[in-house]
Amino acid sequence: MTRSTYTHVTIAIDDLDEAVDFYGGVFGMEPVPTPDWDLPVQWLDCGGLQLHLVETDADAPAFHHFGVHVDDLEGVYAAVEAHSAAAFDDLGVTGGGDWADGDPPVYYLPTIRTAQLYVRDPAGNLIEVNAPDVDALDRTVVPNVVERTDLDPPVPGSDANLYGSFGVDPTRPFTD
Repeated sequence: MTRSTYTHVTIAIDDLDEAVDFYGGVFGMEPVPTPDWDLPVQWLDCGGLQLHLVETDADAPAFHHFGVHVDDLEGVYAAVEAHSAAAFDDLGVTGGGDWADGDPPVYYLPTIRTAQLYVRDPAGNLIEVNAPDVDALDRTVVPNVVERTDLDPPVPGSDANLYGSFGVDPTRPFTD
């Protein structure tokens, strides 16, 4: 049987310098050695895997996204809030009605208590930002926490979990 694991995700961006600045400033991703290509390209380290940025005039897809585990969801929330070209996204989960007092929603999955924040990078790419414990969030920074009601709970006994068997231990500290 073939075994596989991710090595990288490639996304189209419209301004390489802006994208490198965004992913570095918001997520702490650092540039890694990148081959020369016909298009402007930069690879970034993301927890030992890579995010490949390719500057092109291709449009960002409306719904396709990638998920990133972070150790500081509040820091990401504040960085996106302060970034002039990034935006929060509510996925239209409840028809856009989740923005309490203008604060974007941070969703949680009720059975596994995982927090999810959706943002768009400056090129419009959708990113799902995950943290393992919604109850640990600082509500003075993240005031609008909303239960996802558009999902059915996992089958009893199921290990359906963003952090389940994927090899990510959210309780393990990040290492440099």
